[in-house]
Amino acid sequence: MATTTTLQDVIQKIDILTNAVLSNKQTLSIEEAAIYTALSVSYLYKLTSTQQIPHFKPRGKIIYFDRSELDEWLRQNRVKTTEEIKSAAMDHVLKGV
Repeated sequence: MATTTTLQDVIQKIDILTNAVLSNKQTLSIEEAAIYTALSVSYLYKLTSTQQIPHFKPRGKIIYFDRSELDEWLRQNRVKTTEEIKSAAMDHVLKGV
């Protein structure tokens, strides 16, 4: 029985995300944002309550997210590749010469 429930949950999440993506929806509900970001709803609530993620509360209770702001938030703190680090180090050394 647990497998059926889990499978149904996965299918429901896929349906929610598919509908949001296919409709090219810019504003996402917290459930859609959770699926879109691969974060749990409870973790998104924590991030919103501590104001660590951009969000909207038009009626003071229901939370919405702008897809482009979520994309920007997800892309923060980029880690450079070793090749980029080597290249920057080489540029720094050559400038000192």
